Amino acid sequence: MAKEKNMNEFSYDVLTLDCEKETRRLTAFVAEAVGRRLHKQGAVIGLSGGVDSSVTAALCVRALGPDKVIGLLMPERDSHPDTLRLSQLVGESLKIRTIHRDITPILTGLGFYQEMTSCLQEVVPEYSEGWKWKISASELSEDRVFTFFWLVVQSPQGEIIKKRLPADKLLRMIALSNFKQRTRKMLEYHYADRFNYAVSGTSNLLETDQGFFVKLGDGAGDFKPIAHLYKSQIYQLGNYLGLPAAITKRQPTSDIHPFAQGQDEFFFLLPYQQMDACLYGEKNGIPPESVARAIGLGVERVRLMYKQLAHRRTANEYLNLPALYPEPQD
Repeated sequence: MAKEKNMNEFSYDVLTLDCEKETRRLTAFVAEAVGRRLHKQGAVIGLSGGVDSSVTAALCVRALGPDKVIGLLMPERDSHPDTLRLSQLVGESLKIRTIHRDITPILTGLGFYQEMTSCLQEVVPEYSEGWKWKISASELSEDRVFTFFWLVVQSPQGEIIKKRLPADKLLRMIALSNFKQRTRKMLEYHYADRFNYAVSGTSNLLETDQGFFVKLGDGAGDFKPIAHLYKSQIYQLGNYLGLPAAITKRQPTSDIHPFAQGQDEFFFLLPYQQMDACLYGEKNGIPPESVARAIGLGVERVRLMYKQLAHRRTANEYLNLPALYPEPQD
């Protein structure tokens, strides 16, 4: 899959894909999974306008044909305007059928927006409708590999207020935000049932390994063709597959909160290229000193990232587990 590796020294070359070979392998996997193992007629993909879902859709098109792939466009009122525009662009470039389902009415019916506003006002009393907000993560330190989180709000006049989130408020806000991903996955399975299609997952290796997904939400799927790939490898595939430059040059965003932010601010703390390097180094036993030299970070910062990667993998292990059953008795 990637170039030959020296286990004591890191170079970004180890993450370079043979895109032609990997595309053949993954399209064969999709065809086998959908048709012969799942016995379905096609694939449903939730399109976000990001590179992961776009590459997944492109692989499905190569494996199944454009007439056997449905892209769902599922923005809500807090989504960035680019989300719908870029999702439509992907659908058009791949010549697949797209279905637009704005999930705002569903979230409104669940009481999501009202309860989220109430929660935000408990932390920042000044907050009101029309303000923007996001959650940002703290930096690591030698004595603390876990992160704490800040609530950052912006008034219509541009005033910024930043307050540390108590654990109970953080959990409540995450639980509410997870409604979005679970609502989208519910719609994906609705259309999969309707057309006898399978649902494709779109998580990459970093997200799967670290638990950056919602259980029974964006982490769900009948098959997951890119779950083994580093983010930088998915960008390589996106270029090889001829996706629009607006997709392959777009930086990863969470698009969870109305105040725009990148994934490195919300969860991963580093740009995806450096996170890929740290994850590869940590998983393959490469000394932090080697990774630090290659990516331009201090050795201590990389050492801390290794610790956090291991900590998060253990803490979020349950997200990847199937339901637990008692052992049968004789």
